[in-house]
Amino acid sequence: MELRIENVGHHYGGGPVLDRISLDVAAGEVLCLVGPSGCGKSTLLRLVGGLEKPAEGRVLTGGDVPEGCLNPISFVFQHFNLLPWRTVSGNVSLVLEGRLGRAARREAIADVLARTGLSDFASALPRQLSGGMRQRVAISRALATRPAVMLLDEPLSALDAQTRELLMEDLVGLWLREPFTAVYVTHNLAEAVRLGHRVAVLSRRPGRVREVVTISTPLGERSAATPEVAEAQAHLWHLIRDEAAAADRTLADA
Repeated sequence: MELRIENVGHHYGGGPVLDRISLDVAAGEVLCLVGPSGCGKSTLLRLVGGLEKPAEGRVLTGGDVPEGCLNPISFVFQHFNLLPWRTVSGNVSLVLEGRLGRAARREAIADVLARTGLSDFASALPRQLSGGMRQRVAISRALATRPAVMLLDEPLSALDAQTRELLMEDLVGLWLREPFTAVYVTHNLAEAVRLGHRVAVLSRRPGRVREVVTISTPLGERSAATPEVAEAQAHLWHLIRDEAAAADRTLADA
């Protein structure tokens, strides 16, 4: 499924947050959103996902949804939001209950846990898992409904550097096996250039699209040492460095 964001603007009581945002996300594309703190990245993701209605403009969807899709749009957040009394299988099952019969549910859970490397932990409780494993469970839960679009709001920001690197590899592997459309919000430029086919840079609040950077190196062939990836990361930092510093001063003064 594809997304079209047309002239989206939004505001809260304190003033405008987003100003005339227009972006397209092609089917099977990962679009990353970066920008200084408070620029409206997470707000835009909520508008795309229908959690809020934009004050101006509109968000459109088009194209086909995957076969067996139970939920067109799924979210993955920074916080894992797992039920502590449910096992890994039970947490994934939560989004399937009332939609699939018991046998079909077991099959779907087994499939998604195999894809995310969690089959051996199906009976574990969240407290028995590392932070990285808990986030894998959250990703598995989002994937279990076979969504047409994945919306990821800084899903790796609470993890240490080594775990973040492993989960980036996991996300790339999942996309390579079965490409999905995604909008991925992050403050980490290394994540953006590793995972995004394109990276949209938002300005300081009210957020506007400053530039959209395309990275042509295939996802499965990228590393920090890949010349195009390194150049893209340096360019992104050049774009947001001064505004990030200004935004940080603004937040500190608030």
